[in-house]
Amino acid sequence: MTNRTLIKDLASSSDGPVSVSGWVETVRDQKKVQFVVLRDETGAVQLVNPRATDADGAIVATDVSGTITSLSQGSFLTATGDLKHDERVKLGGVEIKLETLDVTTIAIPETPIADDSGIDKRMDWRFLDLRVPKNALIFKIQTTLEHAWRTYWVENDFVEIHTPKLMASASESKAELFRVDYFEGSAFLSQSPQFFKQMAQSAGFGKIFEVGPAFRADPSFTSRHATEFTSVDSEISWIDSHEDVMKLHEELLVAGFQAVKDKHGAEIEALFGFELVVPTIPFPRIPLAEAKEIVASRGYEVPRADDDMDPEGERQIAAYVKETYGHEFVFLTDYASSIRPFYHMRHADDPSLTNSYDLIFNGVEISTGAQREHRVEILEEQARSKGLEPEELSGYLDFFRYGVPAHGGFGMGLSRVLMLMLHLANLRETTYLFRGPTRLEP
Repeated sequence: MTNRTLIKDLASSSDGPVSVSGWVETVRDQKKVQFVVLRDETGAVQLVNPRATDADGAIVATDVSGTITSLSQGSFLTATGDLKHDERVKLGGVEIKLETLDVTTIAIPETPIADDSGIDKRMDWRFLDLRVPKNALIFKIQTTLEHAWRTYWVENDFVEIHTPKLMASASESKAELFRVDYFEGSAFLSQSPQFFKQMAQSAGFGKIFEVGPAFRADPSFTSRHATEFTSVDSEISWIDSHEDVMKLHEELLVAGFQAVKDKHGAEIEALFGFELVVPTIPFPRIPLAEAKEIVASRGYEVPRADDDMDPEGERQIAAYVKETYGHEFVFLTDYASSIRPFYHMRHADDPSLTNSYDLIFNGVEISTGAQREHRVEILEEQARSKGLEPEELSGYLDFFRYGVPAHGGFGMGLSRVLMLMLHLANLRETTYLFRGPTRLEP
């Protein structure tokens, strides 16, 4: 390993010899002194090289000064010199007076993207785009968020599972599945770990979680859809209703937001320009029928032919919740059985409604959750009502033939959560390498 000091640690280091490595961000090649701003994965520092002069005061070329003159933005190098603390230095209050420069790689001078490049161009050159501190911070936040969630799950005795992504048959909707060659036959890429999460309940795991890839053959070109995404899933047994699932869901999100605020709050404020708010518990809960009435009272009629809410309706109800409760989250509950999967449990006193919810965050749906139907005879009946034959679902229905407790859970898109947390407009920003209908590279 290279013996180097991380730039973030320079402020707490003593004056004296130091070695740093990173990418050249800017060069100021002045007559009497040269400046190089060097950035590593933790921050940036100013390197200083006063030009050498002879007895007559004339500038004398040196190896270091010549190297600096030839540097291009993005070149990678290691610098050694004397660290000096100086509060007049705007960049971190420290600078390094150069002794040596060892250039590892020289970058092509003309960079293919600029500050004003469009999102698609930036995605073409994602490795350069991610050198921008604001963009790199997104994935540090993602790491903290996932770690906090995992800590919550582990501390509450959840079991982590890794479900297969190659499926013999459709898990939910055949219309949104990718078919792939599989030896002499075909397989499907999993669009959800739903059935296997429920299998874990029949196996007696009780509480489980998974963070893994999911695939949707959905030809959507919106700012919030992807064909491959990271799905955050959890399922729990011994519940009374979907209220238990919502309680888990909101506690998990609060744990994640608190961890992000504690570790990155100042950076978010500096680079994204707002203060991250940790949501309060409980999140507001509004039955879907009531939400539609509220939206209508605000002058918007949901134009859908089915019983679902549309994106503008979600934005309107989110605005209402923000105005009324000062909250960025809202659970829309009690969705119609006509638009929910066959395995969602229906209300005991009204089978037209389900024990389910969508979680809306800053006007966008980030998750669907529900209590699952665990009685096999009712599952068979509800499958038939959706045009499915129980024989096609025999492997799944077997989970329920040998005893399974009442259970429920949710699936949530990681990149959507990050997008909305950071007030960004496009899922591509919070996806390391985005996949959509027209993008399979890089």
